[in-house]
Amino acid sequence: MTQNATDDLDQLRRVLDEARRVVVFTGAGISTESGIPDFRSPGTGLWTKIKPIQFQDFVASESIRQESWRRRFSGERTIENAQPNKGHEAIAKLIREGKATAVITQNVDNLHQNSGIDANQIIELHGNATYATCLDCRTRYELAEIEQQFTHTGRVSPCGRCGGIIKSATISFGQAMPEHEMRRAQQQTLACDLFIVVGSSLVVYPAAGFPELAKEVGAKLVIINRESTPLDPIADLLLHREIGQTLAYAVGIN
Repeated sequence: MTQNATDDLDQLRRVLDEARRVVVFTGAGISTESGIPDFRSPGTGLWTKIKPIQFQDFVASESIRQESWRRRFSGERTIENAQPNKGHEAIAKLIREGKATAVITQNVDNLHQNSGIDANQIIELHGNATYATCLDCRTRYELAEIEQQFTHTGRVSPCGRCGGIIKSATISFGQAMPEHEMRRAQQQTLACDLFIVVGSSLVVYPAAGFPELAKEVGAKLVIINRESTPLDPIADLLLHREIGQTLAYAVGIN
């Protein structure tokens, strides 16, 4: 790269150096660099090919619940096979060094945890696809256990503890956002002095409201995304670049 080609990268380094309390907000763009397709991309996203199951239908219908599990276990294992990339590793370094206090993520792939970040510092707005929970008593079920049951019986039985409905721990279409996580994300946003958006199109609300809130309370806003976003005009620094390479350069990892 020429010097001019790295001007925005060097500016990102300076902004990070000056910040005392960073919050990182991640979307699908960071995970696509680990081979996980974006659910919403026109033409290539999963939801453009298969109509998503609404939460209310999942709860109301036994047959729809079993169809949901059939889809889950017959589909490609992209999430299970994915590994954290340079972007995840760079964010983990920011957390490890105390520069960043939290990761707010729209992703459900567990890659931030797999990169070494403590789960307590990860706020999952849309849940987690790597395990299941009972909707009533919140008992956790591992997917390997659920899949074995589905393979042998053709169905996933109700919760063994309370008889409630077992569901992937993701937030489905039509399902309420998790109150605790939304409250934590708001608290972290209000307390930060630098808010970095990484790989989010910033079109899904209420999650996309957090970078707006950060700007309102005086924090600097950095957006790293290959495509334009609706919040580009209010960003203090905008980088339309590959995420892994950009963050690796900014935090000084190879």
